[in-house]
Amino acid sequence: DSNFIVFLFFIITGILSTLGNGYVIFMSSKRKKKLRPAEIMTVNLAVCDLGISVVGKPFSIISFFSHRWMFGWIGCRWYGWAGFFFGCGSLITMTAVSLDRYLKICHLSYGTWLKRHHAFICLAIIWAYATFWATVPFAGVGSYAPEPFGTSCTLDWWLAQASVAGQAFVLSILFFCLLFPTAVIVFSYVKIILKVKSSTKEVAHYDTRIQNSHILEMKLTKVAMLICAGFLIAWIPYAVVSVWSAFGQPDSVPIQFSVVPTLLAKSAAMYNPIIYQVIDCKFACCRSGGLKTKNSLKKSR
Repeated sequence: DSNFIVFLFFIITGILSTLGNGYVIFMSSKRKKKLRPAEIMTVNLAVCDLGISVVGKPFSIISFFSHRWMFGWIGCRWYGWAGFFFGCGSLITMTAVSLDRYLKICHLSYGTWLKRHHAFICLAIIWAYATFWATVPFAGVGSYAPEPFGTSCTLDWWLAQASVAGQAFVLSILFFCLLFPTAVIVFSYVKIILKVKSSTKEVAHYDTRIQNSHILEMKLTKVAMLICAGFLIAWIPYAVVSVWSAFGQPDSVPIQFSVVPTLLAKSAAMYNPIIYQVIDCKFACCRSGGLKTKNSLKKSR
């Protein structure tokens, strides 16, 4: 039964996301005074993903099991706000991480002065940005509404069908909360890839301390690139369907077709802890190999 499969999918992704992101936050809290700026951003991303799981998943699981939205109009607006708030927070966090990586790899003169307090200032800006755009619909500019299949709520993309003001609202959300952040992320990582290709030989001539620092920066960059790729792969199909709903013919998106992108988007919070662990394991192996090499050099000396 397809309904049972989707219900099971919600349960599994909700549990894995909660446990995985909870673990990341717990382990980071044990070394909170030693976290680098990029790692602080990673923790913030885990907080956003945990928020999506804890706040959103129980509502959608219960409603899907009941085949209808169970929490009324206020519950729908709260669910829509929370989902958009944490989703926007995730994307803007990844945008900040991509800029941090870009400055650290491509512009060392700027990257060297990026300290922990800059990361905390950046966090304040991220939360303010997400709060502003998630709360704009409550000011009468837009709204939150049930999705076509009726078991969750989202931004009211269908306002674009009703008025010019609705179109302006939807276009503003798309630009400031998807297209602009995505353009910054793509620009940053394209520049990083080009820089790494041209500077690999240069790094080989530096001493061991600089090489180790470079390896760590590249590890953090790989994590950031994989996380951004996973997020965009998960959310872009949902964004395409939303735009189609907003500017296409009314009821032109089949309900069954709209379910799959929604499920893919809601599973995005589950991937990041897996990415952290895979990269950490690889890095630990490299680091242990490097330690053995250092020890053998000391013995030979």
